[in-house]
Formats: sequence, structure tokens, C-alpha cells
Amino acid sequence: MDGNGRWAQMRGWPRLVGHRKGAERVKQIVRAAPDLGINWLTLYAFSTENWKRSTEEVLGLMAIFARYIQREADAIAGDGVRMRFIGDRSRLDPKLQRLMSGIEAKTAHLTRLNLTVAINYGGRDEILRAIRALACEAAEGRFDPRALTEAAFTARLDTGALPDPDLVIRTSGETRTSNFLPWQAAYSEYEFTETLWPDFQIEELRAILTRFSNRERRFGAVLS
Repeated sequence: MDGNGRWAQMRGWPRLVGHRKGAERVKQIVRAAPDLGINWLTLYAFSTENWKRSTEEVLGLMAIFARYIQREADAIAGDGVRMRFIGDRSRLDPKLQRLMSGIEAKTAHLTRLNLTVAINYGGRDEILRAIRALACEAAEGRFDPRALTEAAFTARLDTGALPDPDLVIRTSGETRTSNFLPWQAAYSEYEFTETLWPDFQIEELRAILTRFSNRERRFGAVLS
């Protein structure tokens, strides 16, 4: 979800206004997703690199995350949405961590939509953490490195319980993946749109899904 800050700056407003507008867009897209046939939705909210932004913007973003969870918890549960978070939580404010754990527990039994939010997430960081976990298990005699398989490695990623993404959409005209699910998205389809996230409408998402449904996915094979 890219372009919040630029959306605000184009209007002469502080960047945080764009982030608040982006949070409103999140609510609309999440609500519409099940009716569009989406069962699993992952939103990239804050990367490990985003700490390089100004202290004001980072603190403002964290406040927006906390406010979103507090205000939307009942609505998310009422809509049948199971909410999870991926990323390294250790650097996050303890209050935010408690809110995240709370809504995960509150919605753990729900199945209409599986919503995952990536906060302090970076694909390389995730892979390194998984490697460290395997190395510790091996050093303690709990894992034989010779038994390492793709499945064993995948199980130690933040997304171990999630399916790989079929489609990755990036807004705002940027055409890079920015460290988002590099292992999991090896065979994902991609869509890059010029639309800034606060302007990303349900109609555009529907059009992207239609184009995706017409693609032939081969996963490295040759289909007859």
C-alpha cells in the first residue's frame, strides 16, 4: 500500500494525513474482499526500512496502527475476519504488541477472510530469523541440517501457516517489490498501478482480479 505520503503532499497536507486516509481505504478494501472472492489478504503496512523515516512520521504511523486495531476490532470480528500480523514485533511499542496479540486471539476462530498485516516486516529479515531459528535448533540437537527441505524452512517463516500469494499488487507507480515476501512470492503474479493507495478503489481491484483470472500460470512448467 504505497503513496499515502505523496497523496497528502500533493494537496499541501502533512504526510500523516495521507496515512490516515490510507487507513480508511484499508477498511473499505477489507470489507469488500470476501465478496470479490478473496479469502487471504496480506497488507504491507510498515517495513523494516521504514524506521529511517522521520521520528514524527514513525510515531504517527504507530499511533494510527494502534487506533485502527482499537476502533476496528469489533467490526473486524463482526465481519468474520481473522487477523494476523507478521514481522519482528520486538521493536514495537509494548502497548501495540498487546493490541496485536489481543485481536489475533479475538478473531482466531473466524474464517470469512484471513487478513494478515505486515508490521516491521522485511523479507530478508524474515529469512534471516528463520535461518537463526534453524541454526539454534541444530546446535541444540533438535534438528538435523541434512533433513532441511523447502517445507521445513517455510514452516519457520512468519507466514508458515499461510498460503503463498497468488497475486501481488503495488500502488503508486513504483515497480519494485521492496522486500515483500520474496520467498513466498517466487511464483506470484504482479500488478503495478499508478494509483496512490488512498485513491485505490474497489472497482480497480475488481479489474485487476479480472485480469489475473485470465492469466495462464505455469509455475515453471510448460502446459499442453
